[in-house]
Amino acid sequence: MAERFMRSLRLLAETYQAFERLSGRHVRALGLTPAQFDIVATLGNTEGMSFRELGERTLITKGTLTGVVDRLEARGLVERIASDLDRRSVTVCLTRSGAREFRRVFVPHIAHISRGFSNHGPADLAALEAQLTRLRDGLVEAERSPAEPAARPGRRPTTRGVPPRPTLTRPAKEHP
Repeated sequence: MAERFMRSLRLLAETYQAFERLSGRHVRALGLTPAQFDIVATLGNTEGMSFRELGERTLITKGTLTGVVDRLEARGLVERIASDLDRRSVTVCLTRSGAREFRRVFVPHIAHISRGFSNHGPADLAALEAQLTRLRDGLVEAERSPAEPAARPGRRPTTRGVPPRPTLTRPAKEHP
């Protein structure tokens, strides 16, 4: 079981890396970073989103999101619009230039990455989707479940609340 799991885990990582290479090279050739493409693609054909919603719908971490939006704003592709009801709330939306950029890059990029799926028919894609959904849901559930704390390097694990382990002693050797 452990060997099968490790092979599956490695295959999953290799698949993700291959997808990232295929997608990332093409996106960079289009003049965007993968994170910029993710935001432009997510905002495309919408009225805009709050930072929170944008963070939930993209693969970009919260710490990176603001900087990427800053750079897209500097390029004139997105704008921040403050809410009339709550000044703390900001909506990020594509500008006219951003909407043109979305139209320029989105469809060609989808066509590019779909080449990697060319040997998968509709039934294969449905089965893949079901398996990936099941895997994602299992990973999300595992993330929510309390886990055993991992030992930090260089620190001794605490033993508070843990019953003492029985010690094994060897009988003393008898000396003649």
